[in-house]
Amino acid sequence: MRQFWIFLKREWMEQVRGFKLIWVPLVFIFFGALEPLTYHFMPQILESVGNLPDGAEFNLPDMTGGDILMSLTGQYQMIGTLVLVLAFMAALSGERKSGAGTLLYVRPISYAAYFTSKWLSASLLGTLSVWLGYGMAMTYVIQLYDRYPDAGSIMRFLAVYSIWILLVITLTVAASAALPTGGAAGAALGILFIGQIVQGMFGSHWTWSPWKLPEYGMAFLDGGPETGGLTGAVAVSAVLIFLLVVFGSVAARRNASRAKV
Repeated sequence: MRQFWIFLKREWMEQVRGFKLIWVPLVFIFFGALEPLTYHFMPQILESVGNLPDGAEFNLPDMTGGDILMSLTGQYQMIGTLVLVLAFMAALSGERKSGAGTLLYVRPISYAAYFTSKWLSASLLGTLSVWLGYGMAMTYVIQLYDRYPDAGSIMRFLAVYSIWILLVITLTVAASAALPTGGAAGAALGILFIGQIVQGMFGSHWTWSPWKLPEYGMAFLDGGPETGGLTGAVAVSAVLIFLLVVFGSVAARRNASRAKV
């Protein structure tokens, strides 16, 4: 346990030195602010750059606060996922490549503590960044939109969506433990993409799919999801996260000999 806390402190210092503690949250905050502002001022934006004939009218659908959060979730599913993978794809592989890991691997360390410290620091930073993004979005939603979900619905949505974020980060860090940096990014994005395709094809038959978590989360913004499917998806995700942590710890030990000297 002592090694774990030492490694965790070291990871936070690395997050600060690498400016991840700044730029990762800023990306999510930026899109969190951009989404409600864009939809609110879209008529003015189109009018100023559209070059349409005089008298033309813009008939845009009325957006609610819930619609904005759903649209923002779509952005996070694409851009946000890519940001998280790029931010943490070198969590372990980068240290092996640079030779920094050699200073650790020559000592009798606990690879489980080593991996879980990286996983926990990445999970905390990634989840906090997502929450800050949605917090920024709600700041503008409350000011600019008449209708928006209540606080309880938003918190339930964030709780479910955070499990999906944890799964993405765990997959990325585990891939970094097993593969070189480029391979880790490709493997993580490839698995997420293939899972999305499978979800689109067979999602109606597999209600426990972890890839349905964003959908279940967004359902809280509009009445609530099916409880059975949500419980199953959360359970499957928890098992996958645990197995990936175990796999990552084992892979970190096996690949220690590949560290650059």
